[in-house]
Amino acid sequence: MVNTVDIKKLCEEKNIRMIDFKMTDLDGRWRHITIPVERFNDDIFVYGIGFDGSNYGYAAVEKSDMVFIPDPSTAVVDPFTEVPTLTMCGDVCVIGKENTPFDQYPRNVALRAMDYMKAEDIADDMLIGPEFEFHLFDNVSYMVEQNKTAFTVDTRQAAWNSGKESADNAGYQVPGKGGYHIAAPHDVAYSLRSKMCMYMEDWGVDVKYHHHEVGGSGQMEIEVELGNMVDMADKTMIIKYIIKNAAVQDGRTATFMPKPIYKEAGNGMHVHMLLMKDGEPIFYDENGYSGLSKTAHYFIGGLLKHVASLCAFTNPSTNSFKRLVPGYEAPVTIGYATSNRSAVIRIPAYAKSPSSKRFELRNPDATANPYYAYAAILMAGLDGIKNQIDPEAHGWGPYDCNLYDLPEEEKAKIQSLPKTLDEALDALEADHDYLTAGGVFPEKLIEIWLKRKREECLEISQIPHPVEFQKYYDL
Repeated sequence: MVNTVDIKKLCEEKNIRMIDFKMTDLDGRWRHITIPVERFNDDIFVYGIGFDGSNYGYAAVEKSDMVFIPDPSTAVVDPFTEVPTLTMCGDVCVIGKENTPFDQYPRNVALRAMDYMKAEDIADDMLIGPEFEFHLFDNVSYMVEQNKTAFTVDTRQAAWNSGKESADNAGYQVPGKGGYHIAAPHDVAYSLRSKMCMYMEDWGVDVKYHHHEVGGSGQMEIEVELGNMVDMADKTMIIKYIIKNAAVQDGRTATFMPKPIYKEAGNGMHVHMLLMKDGEPIFYDENGYSGLSKTAHYFIGGLLKHVASLCAFTNPSTNSFKRLVPGYEAPVTIGYATSNRSAVIRIPAYAKSPSSKRFELRNPDATANPYYAYAAILMAGLDGIKNQIDPEAHGWGPYDCNLYDLPEEEKAKIQSLPKTLDEALDALEADHDYLTAGGVFPEKLIEIWLKRKREECLEISQIPHPVEFQKYYDL
């Protein structure tokens, strides 16, 4: 167990001058506060560091002042600071006679979801493995003014630069949708991704592999090994921080936007998952469909029953739904199958052993607050197990065919994911009892989430789009 003595010893060894504390806001961004190492003492782990929670987007409490309690076990030297800095994550509490965990704080929601699963005696642990897709660009610019709305992104590897007459054009552009596993010299970010992975390993994140993704205009992917759900939410924050800062360090820029490039593959965050009980996996049955147990099927049933409302947390941006369209290996239908990337739940055929038998949810993307998204996924699955929701009995598959290629009359019979964030928010408003079970998601959190996201949708819907000028200016 890491304690204050260990932290002070580490500071001496690494010549640390600053200690940084990272907190997660409602949207899933890190915010931070930093103190000189001389101000660090034991009281910080008891009384915490005060801050105004209303500025982080949380619903108001009797007093907006909260305290951040750092977790010393998360201490690591930040590789991106000029001044040697030790950084820590932790939890947020409400100030009172005794500090109590703030029920809306993302990490506390994820911890309660795990506690609920254990209290219901369903499983002891949830293991997940997210896939991180992102784009790397050489530069980006955007503006939203009354008289001008525009964005521009560029990367030298994009096909649109093949005709560029300049000394630095070597002619190794990547065709649209032609980037999957492409090698150097086309893969201009190969060394940078390796560097990102080394930063991750140093920070305690176990990397599975990295590669260039389908999108020819700078789409990349890094996959990590399976880990505990709450720990993986922590690591999701770390991974996004590393990728973005390593890109800037290299003179580039990274984005996890689901659909930054028109007519190119979008960025998902597919989530692989399995449950463990008494040290044994409970999703495996050699006689079940695709090697999955009844418990796994019920978990899938819960996910599919609630997937429309889940999208409000797993796909919480208007841009998310520009990715969830046919033709780009992104799911659009509510169903499950083996080795089928057109279904929202895919069972990897290569995962055959009991310890690796799992499935992936393919609709999430990394605009999600990982703590809320992973907790919501778990709560939907637990609801499926508790109520024995059989996905096959509900007509959700298995669909062992390409759902994009079905005749239109057959497609019409299959339920679809929400097509907009507004639709997902409507679903969440109507269907969230599974989230509030056991007090895991506070009703107040869902209320503020709905209000905040509806305001985003309204704001964006009122901004004229360049394509509207193309379509309607001359009418």
